[in-house]
Amino acid sequence: MVAYFAYHAMNGDRGFYAWLVLKQERAQALATAERLGEQRDRLETRVAHLRGDALDPDLLEERAQAILNYGAETDHMILLPPELRRPREP
Repeated sequence: MVAYFAYHAMNGDRGFYAWLVLKQERAQALATAERLGEQRDRLETRVAHLRGDALDPDLLEERAQAILNYGAETDHMILLPPELRRPREP
């Protein structure tokens, strides 16, 4: 009887091994939540700079050029091969 309960305490649906798996899943979920929170903070900061009361002209110009694929005549473009480009932030 002791062996039966010991076995299920280790391998059952609510046993020790299931607890370890849940602990790992929780750690992964917390890491993902932290990463997404940091990404959201960065995006909120950029959006705050584009609001009317605190408009950052340089950031506005940068975004307009990126969206419209436009540059001034005095701008110098350096085109990098794809393997050297930084990944875009979502």
